Amino acid sequence: MSVFTLTEAEREAALLPRLVALTERHRRSCPPYHGILEAIGSAGPYARVADLPWLPVRLFKTHELRSVPEEQVFRVLTSSGTTGQTPSRVYLDREAAATQPRMLAATLRVVLGERRLPMLIVDSRSVTRDPTLSARGAGVLGMMHFGRDHTFALDEHGRLEGVSVERFLARHGGEPFLIFGFTFMTWLHLRGLGLDLSHGVLIHSGGWKKLAEQAVDNAEYRRRLGEECGLTRVHDFYGMVEQIGTIFLEGPDGDGLYCPDFANVVIRDPETWEEAPPGVPGLIEVVSTLPTSYPGHVLLTEDLGVVHGVDDGAWPGKRFSVLGRLPRAEARGCSDTFGQAVA
Repeated sequence: MSVFTLTEAEREAALLPRLVALTERHRRSCPPYHGILEAIGSAGPYARVADLPWLPVRLFKTHELRSVPEEQVFRVLTSSGTTGQTPSRVYLDREAAATQPRMLAATLRVVLGERRLPMLIVDSRSVTRDPTLSARGAGVLGMMHFGRDHTFALDEHGRLEGVSVERFLARHGGEPFLIFGFTFMTWLHLRGLGLDLSHGVLIHSGGWKKLAEQAVDNAEYRRRLGEECGLTRVHDFYGMVEQIGTIFLEGPDGDGLYCPDFANVVIRDPETWEEAPPGVPGLIEVVSTLPTSYPGHVLLTEDLGVVHGVDDGAWPGKRFSVLGRLPRAEARGCSDTFGQAVA
């Protein structure tokens, strides 16, 4: 069953009462959140999702924000970030810890199907064995839950293992298979294979900064992989550990990222904080009904984005792009979402 079904009007009607209820739940159960709402004078009523009070995502680095008693905390997730940065801390009870991987799987099932596919990983197995587990390694381990017969395309030193890839394709290349890797890694290694990947479904994320330095945008990325590898089923995604289990997935036509039915985005003008209309860039606010054990349901990110259209793409709802980080914002680690989603 697809989780990309609601028009924008249907989504607003479905999400608003649930997000209002979550706001009140967290107001009652999380004293720091209650204090923040009191300080900003946010008491409701809220007529639109865009009216709901948002938290800056950075607060999860500096405050303990949880809406369940300490003894009910089942797992504490931390964002990967980069060396020297303070990680975000996200508190999950058992219910939340069970819900987030289920909804992540439901999102990916839309493009991967019901069965776990043979999986080609454009990385080295060594990234999963590091005791400190980098963001990259955590992302690979998380995504491995959605595949089978896992084959790593790179050796321990990060060099392409052409023979291993050829053997994988000999076994599975004539049927649908999953390819996963971070964006720059897939760009660097897949194009040089000289092999037919036309039955593959590529899921990728992160690493756009290096490609931007080479003047490679999403359209060029998709075009070249299609021409050189036969890859036509390509899906970028966007997400973060602070809203665990929620990812925004690129549509089949490459025309933007789409919101699953339990989530949405609001683009805000960074000076007025009002919602920006389609076509006007601003800060990305992400909303999701999944954060029940901590007040992460309405978050203002440090990423810039733009909505390209509403109810006019392959899937209903908003389609948008991430344009990059807010100037002077901390760099985020690769795959915060997948790295912790199934930990």
